[in-house]
Amino acid sequence: MNQIKKRLQREYAEIRILMHSIPAAVVTLFVVSVICMNLLANKTLLQLDWIALDGGILISWLSFMCMDIITKHFGPKASNRISLLAVGINLLTCLIFFVASAIPSNADDYSAFDSIFGGTWFILIGSTIAFLISAIINNFLNFLIGQSFRRNPDGKLAYAARTYISTFIGQFLDNFIFSVIVFVFFAPIFWDGFHWTILQCATCALTGAFAELIMEIIFSPLGYKISLRWKKENVGKEYLEYIKRN
Repeated sequence: MNQIKKRLQREYAEIRILMHSIPAAVVTLFVVSVICMNLLANKTLLQLDWIALDGGILISWLSFMCMDIITKHFGPKASNRISLLAVGINLLTCLIFFVASAIPSNADDYSAFDSIFGGTWFILIGSTIAFLISAIINNFLNFLIGQSFRRNPDGKLAYAARTYISTFIGQFLDNFIFSVIVFVFFAPIFWDGFHWTILQCATCALTGAFAELIMEIIFSPLGYKISLRWKKENVGKEYLEYIKRN
């Protein structure tokens, strides 16, 4: 019991220091991007036999860029914790949206508002599970690839390799897991038999990952500059030193 208590105290102390160490702007942008992805996913931008893209593609690159920056500077464990924080805030936000949509109003016709913000419970479950799994894999893969560049770990090539590869795989898993949960398991039950095959899920996940990778490539120079500035300014020194001591 004492060991569990000490471990919990150590975890709490580490999280507290981490939250003080990561620049608030990056955490804020990450959390907001996760919430916006959930909302924008309600609109399909493109749907063909071999590809399906929803509005989330417009901002998903920001979520993965933030995770890449945090992983590069603070490590995958820190990035996983911020991902859990973002998911928790997103679930709380969805709950508030659901309550707001469920409250009747005679002021006007809010059916469109209620439809969008009320959400669909199995879509929320699918997106949450898919994002958590893909985020954890993305963060650890990003870290492992970065470890392989021993001569120049802070160079452009190292940053490009770790971000492009991890983002592509992470985005593919996010899309695939979400599609399987929603369109293979739940859609046939709740959407009058509408469903996707596993092959359709994989194809759309793959093409979607390519599209999202392009967005990552476009904006990755910004992430690289931020990571260099963080190292130059010794951002998060307290947390990094705490990790080394423990």
